[in-house]
Amino acid sequence: MAKQKKKRNKQYTGANASIKQPSVTKLTAANRSWAAQWWFEKKKFAKPALIAGGVAVIIVWLVIELLRALGIFGR
Repeated sequence: MAKQKKKRNKQYTGANASIKQPSVTKLTAANRSWAAQWWFEKKKFAKPALIAGGVAVIIVWLVIELLRALGIFGR
């Protein structure tokens, strides 16, 4: 088996080397209230939890109304 050639890990800086363009990072600051800042940070986890909670409340309400209509559970 032939010896494998070592890969080059040094950047090429010759006359034909491609010029790397500098990257620009744009930052913006926002002045938020504590509630808005909390929502901004926790939105990824809080939004699905609120949706799941809302769906659970609707399902419970529908089951109660079904039982009330059947006369099993009433006022």
